[in-house]
Amino acid sequence: MAPAGGFDSMMAAIQGGADSIYFGVEQLNMRARASMNFTLEDLDEVAKICNEHGVRSYLTLNTIIYEHDLSIMRRVVDRVKEAGITAIIASDQAVIAYAFRVGVEVHISTQVNITNAETVRFYATFADVMVLSRELSMVQMKTICDTIKNENITGPNGELVEVEVFAHGALCMAVSGKCYLSLHTQNSSANRGACVQNCRRKYKVIDIEDGHELEIDNEYIMSPEDLCTIDFLDQLLDTGIKVLKIEGRGKGPEYVKCVVECYREAIEAYYDGTYSKALGEELKERMTQVYNRGFWGGYYLGQEMGKWTDQHGSKAKTRKVYLGTGRRYFKNISVAEFSLETLKVKVGDKLLITGPTTGVVETVVEELHVNDDGKQEMAVKGDIFSIKLDTQIRPSDKLYKVVDAETIEA
Repeated sequence: MAPAGGFDSMMAAIQGGADSIYFGVEQLNMRARASMNFTLEDLDEVAKICNEHGVRSYLTLNTIIYEHDLSIMRRVVDRVKEAGITAIIASDQAVIAYAFRVGVEVHISTQVNITNAETVRFYATFADVMVLSRELSMVQMKTICDTIKNENITGPNGELVEVEVFAHGALCMAVSGKCYLSLHTQNSSANRGACVQNCRRKYKVIDIEDGHELEIDNEYIMSPEDLCTIDFLDQLLDTGIKVLKIEGRGKGPEYVKCVVECYREAIEAYYDGTYSKALGEELKERMTQVYNRGFWGGYYLGQEMGKWTDQHGSKAKTRKVYLGTGRRYFKNISVAEFSLETLKVKVGDKLLITGPTTGVVETVVEELHVNDDGKQEMAVKGDIFSIKLDTQIRPSDKLYKVVDAETIEA
């Protein structure tokens, strides 16, 4: 299950091999502050694209709901039903009850903090799929999955309730995301999708008696490293969980495609009997190329304390640098043409192209044609250049160069 902050990430998820995508619309989702959200008008197109690719679509409606939100919530749920979106992900009982009443499939969000089989049994009246709390160990998860099977806990569709867990991505220091720091300091509620991420900052400790200040050295003490389960994925799947959820609706399409591809490969290896620790480590290393704060196994392996990151932002070994936009694609000769708005491009450079329909395309420049001057070794800012490319690009596409994270572009 892959995140989609926009059409480009949705296409990247599909290209990477996702079975389902989840996304938000404007308000009432846990990434409401993000610039990357869909609109209600987009729902028909989202459902159409997902249906064409055999991918399920889930709309997140998982914030707490106040009285003045009820009419908006009902309008969103009604549009979900009209458009044919597969299900909504919810935590507030008002949303769960209304969706159930009008016949929209509901999945229970991690915000509900499900930590035992009796809570699963309660919500099974309304939902076929539930996301467990991220603070559980694999032993606890297995107990819940075994109880569902042994005691035949079924959802509205008559089938055993399916258990979903987060497998990869950013972790919040708070229990299942229930945090009040942002509300306390900025009057901006994390539980309404408006977190300002106080936990991702550095802090000093001040002795209130004598005024001495101590700076917390080398650690962002409330900012955990990212969850990564790919190097023990076999143990995670052995618990009986049915859905692996990848975090990242605020991340770029290249992150989505890379991470989905890696987990797809690991899952298929697990089911055909070829998964190994070495494969897990290889895939984990591949994911260091895209956004990450460092990796740890979360609480699934039983650790009592978090593993805190030691720097602000991403530890990705590569970064993308904006170059320009797509212009035209010549199908008969498989050539893509771009406008170079910044920096330069030369033979041997690794390029990344992203777009709402294109998704994610990666290539290495083997031959470069600049303006009307024919084959060249390099193009510079202001040039129109073309390269061989097997995948169609579009004028709305953005072009980036992929460079080592330490590289400074001139």
